Amino acid sequence: MKNINRTMMQYFEWYLPEDSLHWQRAAKEAASLYEAGINMVWLPPAYKGAAGKSDVGYGVYDIYDLGEFDQKGSIPTKYGTKDEYLDAIKAMHEAGIEVLGDMVFNHMMGADETETVMARRMDSGNRFVQISDMHEIEAWTKFTFPGRKGKYFDYVWTSNNFDGVDWDNRRQENGVFLFKDKNWDNSVDEENGNFDYLMGADLALDNPEVAKLLTDYGYWYTDLTGIDGYRLDAVKHIASGFYKDWLNAMRAHTGKEMFAVGEYWNPGIDKLLRYIELTNGEMSLFDVPLHFHFNQISNANSGYPMSLLLRDTLAERDPMHAVTFVENHDTQPGQALESPVAPWLKPIAYAIILLQERGLPCVFYGDYYGIPHSGLAPVKELKTLLKLRQTMAYGPEHDYYDDDNIVGFTREGDDRESGLAVLLSDAPGGTKKMYIGSSHAGQTFYDALGKCQNRIVIDEEGFGVFETDGGSVSVWISEIPG
Repeated sequence: MKNINRTMMQYFEWYLPEDSLHWQRAAKEAASLYEAGINMVWLPPAYKGAAGKSDVGYGVYDIYDLGEFDQKGSIPTKYGTKDEYLDAIKAMHEAGIEVLGDMVFNHMMGADETETVMARRMDSGNRFVQISDMHEIEAWTKFTFPGRKGKYFDYVWTSNNFDGVDWDNRRQENGVFLFKDKNWDNSVDEENGNFDYLMGADLALDNPEVAKLLTDYGYWYTDLTGIDGYRLDAVKHIASGFYKDWLNAMRAHTGKEMFAVGEYWNPGIDKLLRYIELTNGEMSLFDVPLHFHFNQISNANSGYPMSLLLRDTLAERDPMHAVTFVENHDTQPGQALESPVAPWLKPIAYAIILLQERGLPCVFYGDYYGIPHSGLAPVKELKTLLKLRQTMAYGPEHDYYDDDNIVGFTREGDDRESGLAVLLSDAPGGTKKMYIGSSHAGQTFYDALGKCQNRIVIDEEGFGVFETDGGSVSVWISEIPG
């Protein structure tokens, strides 16, 4: 039996309706997702955010409230209740799909009380530069969770657990305030001098007590939900040693692989490779450089050298730790990291990440289902590409990134019925002679996406002259039934 390619879906986008029905939708869709070729799902943060039902999940308030307690104006989260979340995970498992939980450990927001704290204001452009004397501020740092009443965990978070905040309630003043006797964490991204601080009340993850609290939480959450791994938020703002230790603890606790992928948002490949080194390869990272290549091609009016498409990406430099993607909830139109990929390019981009052998691809919910809020339709070729990944994308790969516009690759397959050739162009169409394997000699190939109507016969040496239309992609497969 053929091994099945691992394929992830990010099962949400930013503008989902605030109807608390998403966990129910996920449960209902589980079987059809697996049939479509999805066997790993990243679900959004399940805990209560500071904005209650309106919170996408990244404004973390109470990590122990999975939609169970009347806090921040509602019992359910934006996505539903605790029981519905657990039911969704169960449905995914029954369908054969692994589930990743979204861990947001960088910060907390929506504190229940303020505290008087001594702090100095730091330059937002260089967090090592102090721009005020030490003075008292009123900081939102006391989390008592009155709606939960100590169930599961009765700890009260205070300013001792945080390094700093971005709001002085006494003066009604924004800024970056570093608390007395605290320092920003080391081994974080060097942007802004030190990018430990991102938002809200910044957790002091170099504090052993905080690290233990989050480790204990990880045990509780993982045991309760039965998830199979983690998506780790904002890792460039978190000291690399924290997640190295945390993931080792989770794996020792469960005795399982517990796959993990981190969001290190930086287009520089050297920064990503360095983080993988610092964490001893304990997690994969999203291939942000590849996403930015897609974004640049979108805006280059055929001026981007396609021969460099994979240059200095994780897919090229460290494919074993690469999670490739086209879009996500932050890059979609209207969001903080907006860097959209043009609709015409999305079939090309998905053909690359789904059909090449490098990396683990992640399909974006908004590309699969559409984004009504932004008037964006689903990528119509996506379901076909997913099916091709599971049925045809096997065997050795041969790359032809040798032209400024028309590039491609082939997969030989693991039998005469599998294998494929992918040819794409960001400019006028054309042809390219590519090797697909001598085992396919004499076979007739057709474009499974229906863009090109010709048939191609593979010569006795295993080569074919494949074609593509302009600004398009064609995926050539054998007419022999699979």
